[in-house]
Amino acid sequence: MTFLLNIIWFILGGFISWISWIVLGVLWSITIIGLPIGRQCFKFATMAAAPFGKDIQFSDSGGSLLLNIIWIVFGGFVMAIEEVTLGIALCLTIVGIPFGLQHFKHAKLALLPVGARIIRA
Repeated sequence: MTFLLNIIWFILGGFISWISWIVLGVLWSITIIGLPIGRQCFKFATMAAAPFGKDIQFSDSGGSLLLNIIWIVFGGFVMAIEEVTLGIALCLTIVGIPFGLQHFKHAKLALLPVGARIIRA
């Protein structure tokens, strides 16, 4: 069932999220300082391609706070707006609600990616 949901997800907006994470990962990886954030972007691109059957665990440590603030200013806020917009558009239909909820989960990830991990649900 998760395989079918992931295929439908990729068609109904997952491709947009996936390509956004890849582009941001490339842009962050151009600089040596941005490599840790770029690596996180590539890791979350796989989550954006197939989110069903996976969950996100956010870090409680304060060590990643500075990197998350830098991320929000240089890409995270725009990414979160994209995810919320896609989530609202999909939640307008009954069939799209599960996919819209995944976009809302990714919106939180777009604001706090540093220190977050992908776990199997």
